[in-house]
Parts: sequence; C-alpha cells; structure tokens
Amino acid sequence: MKWDWSAVSGFMPHLWDGLLVTVQILALGSLISFALGLVWALLMRSPSRWVTWPVGVVTEFVRNTPLLVQLFFLFYVLPEWGLTFSALTTGVFAIGLHYSTYTMQVYRAGIEAVPVGQWEAATALNLPLRRTWTAVILPQAVRRVVPALGNYVISMLKDTPMVMAITVLEMLGQARLYSQEHFQFTEPLTVIGVAFIVISYLASLALRALERRLAH
Repeated sequence: MKWDWSAVSGFMPHLWDGLLVTVQILALGSLISFALGLVWALLMRSPSRWVTWPVGVVTEFVRNTPLLVQLFFLFYVLPEWGLTFSALTTGVFAIGLHYSTYTMQVYRAGIEAVPVGQWEAATALNLPLRRTWTAVILPQAVRRVVPALGNYVISMLKDTPMVMAITVLEMLGQARLYSQEHFQFTEPLTVIGVAFIVISYLASLALRALERRLAH
C-alpha cells in the first residue's frame, strides 16, 4: 500500500465542505444543549412535583436512549406525524437535546455549589428572585461549571459523525462519499482522523484559556 498525496489534495475541497457542516452542528448543538440544559436545571428546582416529575422523566428517557436512535426517530418518524425538518436541522436539534440532559446535571451541581450565604445575602438585601438568580447565583454557578461544559463540547464534536446516518455530509460523510467514488479509503479517512484530533486539541486550548480568564 502506498500513500497517494494526489488523493489528499483531491479530497481537501470535500474536507472543507464537511468541516463547515461539522462546525455548524457543533456550534448550534452546543448553544441548544447549554440553553436547554439550564432550563431543565431550573425547572428541576421547582417546588411543584407537577413540574419536576415530567421534566425528570423526559430527561432520563433522553439521556438513557442512544443518540443514534433519537436521530432516526426525529428524522424518519416525526414526518409521519406532519413534522418535517431538514437533515441538518434534525441533527443539530438531536445533538443539542441529547446533551442538554447532561449539561442539566452540570448546572445543577454548579448551582448547589454556590454557598448558602449567597442566598441569605440576597434575601437580606431584599433582592427579587429573578435578580437573585441573574446577578448572584447563575454567574457564580456558571463559572464553576465551565470546565465540565467544555468537556461536553468535545464529546459533541466526537458524536457529530452520527448525523451521517440521516444523510448529513459532515467530515466523515464527505470522506466516505469520496472514498466510495474514487476507491481510495486510507487517505481521506486518515485526513479526517487528523482533523478531529486538531480540532479537539484547539478546543481544549480555548477552554483552558477561558478557565484561566474566569478564575481571575
């Protein structure tokens, strides 16, 4: 077996197309998971069981079923009920929803780690509940959970190839398509592996820089 650099150069335009899709999925999926995870965490702190019980059931179900099954369900089953979305939209939402059940636990841990004295001080100052959350509790909680949230971003990156199952051509999908068309598998798949390593490494560096910034 010989390494063919022409196959690498021929695959590069496809790599950039796949990389753009991968970044879109990762960025939008992360935003959904962070926002929805915070909503889940806040709802789970409700004093009403009519709120906490349904939220608990939904999040446990989502967290304990495979992401691939959720992708197939959203893409192939929902259209039968009249809900049709593009493959890319479905992939973004599925990843965001799936990981929101994990970020929920991260937020809960961060909120519970805020000292009780902070709650007492907000009460003593007669701050409204909304102001207490937005100005006192959440800023401290989020600062504590950034490293854990960052780890889930990298996990989401590693799961983006799953959207290939619903016809989204991200990096691995592009590599597979190119390989089947040109009967050259080693070079495209190797390039994809290196690309994932580089992106993961750069993301980890960015997360460390953010952690240091928040620590000051």
